[in-house]
Amino acid sequence: MKLENMVVGVIGLGMGALHLKGAIAYGAKIGMICDTDPERLKTVGEENEIPEEKRTTDYHDILNNKEINAVILATPDQQHREQVEALLAAGKHVMCEKPLALTREDLEGIVKAVEAHPECKFMIGQICRFTPAFVQAKQYIDDGTIGELYFVESEYAHDYVRMFEKNPKNWRSDPVRNGVVGGGCHAVDLLRWLVGADPSEIYAHGTHKMLPYVEYDDANLAIMKFPGDIMGKVFVSTGCKRGYTMRTCIYGTKGTLIFDNKSDTMEVYVMNEEGHGASTPKIVPVEVNNHNAAEEFRAFADALINEKEIEMNVYEGAKTVEACLAIIESSKTGKIVYPNYQF
Repeated sequence: MKLENMVVGVIGLGMGALHLKGAIAYGAKIGMICDTDPERLKTVGEENEIPEEKRTTDYHDILNNKEINAVILATPDQQHREQVEALLAAGKHVMCEKPLALTREDLEGIVKAVEAHPECKFMIGQICRFTPAFVQAKQYIDDGTIGELYFVESEYAHDYVRMFEKNPKNWRSDPVRNGVVGGGCHAVDLLRWLVGADPSEIYAHGTHKMLPYVEYDDANLAIMKFPGDIMGKVFVSTGCKRGYTMRTCIYGTKGTLIFDNKSDTMEVYVMNEEGHGASTPKIVPVEVNNHNAAEEFRAFADALINEKEIEMNVYEGAKTVEACLAIIESSKTGKIVYPNYQF
């Protein structure tokens, strides 16, 4: 596919509005945008100079548009399976927002749909893999700067209260959409990506003290065992009283990395020639780009134009959610859970 032949549709204009800007910045032609909220549709359309005839409140208009060949899907998580299956059946390439789905059944359904349509590219939108600090950390790990990993931890700390104040019964309050899957999948996917492996054992505990709007735990702590004798920890809090952060610490045999998604620097500790850890870190400047939709779309478009394999494929999306579901199960049962990554 050539860039001039790429025609993009965007379904869902919450996070989808950022993806729309990313597609426009890349130079892709926008075929149509969709949102069920007419006011949001109008606002985003006007901001991005999308004419009225290319705006719709019914995603079937994008589904049935023969000109559109690539779709960014950023709808509520509960709708992903039905819409992904329909879009693939219509021959569209799809970039789907995280999480891939909310249940094992829907994960398996999406995987089967992707496998049934090998002519269509599919990418899961785990946008943290494009956050500059996280990309830099991955480079330090892969080039051996901090040696062999032995402990990794990350957190998804975000106060959801404002999201519920105007509409306590919004799609995030659905009991099926546990905060561990909906938001915590960022931290889980980040560790999977940085380590380069899936946690084989997960033990977790949860509490519910902060969000009266939901039935599920609003805070969870998970301990993970990764291959290679690497320990992991994920903390998820969707009602915490602090600014949004994904503070992350990576410990290796030769050094330590401390960073997050909102700071313009990261701390890098490296062992000296005597084998001692530095008492003060090297402060490395990093770009702050917490939702790097432009680079995420670039990866999607590059796969379409240059016939490349997509790293963030359907199996990556399914494995991240499977690990999240294991956290939820362990929090409920108090037992170690062994995730099943076979899809």
